[in-house]
Amino acid sequence: MSNTNNRIVSGMRPTGRLHLGHYFGVLVNWIKIQEDNECFFFVADWHAMTSEYSDPRRIKGFVPDLVKDWIAAGLDPEKCTIFHQSQVKEHAELHLILSMLTPVGWLERNPTYKEMRQALTQKDLATYGFLGYPVLMAADILMYKSTLVPVGQDQLPHLELAREIARRFNYLNGEFFPEPEAMLTADAKLPGLDGRKMSKSYNNGIFLGESADEMRPKVMTMLTDSNRLRKADPGDPEICNLYPYHKLLTGADKCAEIEAGCRDASWGCVDCKKLLADNMAKFLEPMHERRAKLDENPDIVWQILAEGTAKARARAQENMEIIREKVGFNF
Repeated sequence: MSNTNNRIVSGMRPTGRLHLGHYFGVLVNWIKIQEDNECFFFVADWHAMTSEYSDPRRIKGFVPDLVKDWIAAGLDPEKCTIFHQSQVKEHAELHLILSMLTPVGWLERNPTYKEMRQALTQKDLATYGFLGYPVLMAADILMYKSTLVPVGQDQLPHLELAREIARRFNYLNGEFFPEPEAMLTADAKLPGLDGRKMSKSYNNGIFLGESADEMRPKVMTMLTDSNRLRKADPGDPEICNLYPYHKLLTGADKCAEIEAGCRDASWGCVDCKKLLADNMAKFLEPMHERRAKLDENPDIVWQILAEGTAKARARAQENMEIIREKVGFNF
């Protein structure tokens, strides 16, 4: 399917500050596809409750910062619809309807469900909300009759479940929902400062909103090739935490020089870190400038959300009228 002039829906949970992994893994793709497609990007606060249900009051505070990061990164509310999931109540209604026809076995077989329960052992995730969040995700996607969904390889099971739910609804109630196709995004997972996956949960990220003075000390403490105990020891950039960042933030010619210098020990890790910190500061500077303007007038963010939510709600209400009629609940 062509990647232009499609209706695309995607969201992000407001559970903390965004980091470079979010930018290169998600936002850079959103910024590109907003140019030639009808895009709906939403603050997924109901999804945040699946893991933050014990203290959901925290979620509200993350909402404006999430939108600020989006706009500072390059999302343009004139080119896409930015909206607030929980303020379009039709999402909850469609989620309820779809949950009635979704077999429990489909949800229990979801590989991400098992992986996240094993990874987040500090939280009790034995809840219906966590088991059933793919149904809410399907409602988010199908509500707008989306044709494409930007996903990474690890999210394909979620999208396939949404497609199965769409097929089941259409079989039982008559054709309505298109089966959305995957828009596979490049796998740009950056390692965290400690070598693990960069994650808000691990607090091991370079955050989009932090200043150069906050970022530089973090870069200087990053783990490198553990085999390079001394500067004279040759290294392997492919197993160094710094090199994936250089591939994204440093020019190709300089990357080639870094790679050769690491392997023959003519480049030291400290020099490599200093260069990365400089390039990272230059990369983040335009975002910080746009972010500062939003911080000066925080009402702009809420206005953008209100306008986008009104637009999304109008589309959702129109589709829900048809859905109610199809299931015989148009009282």
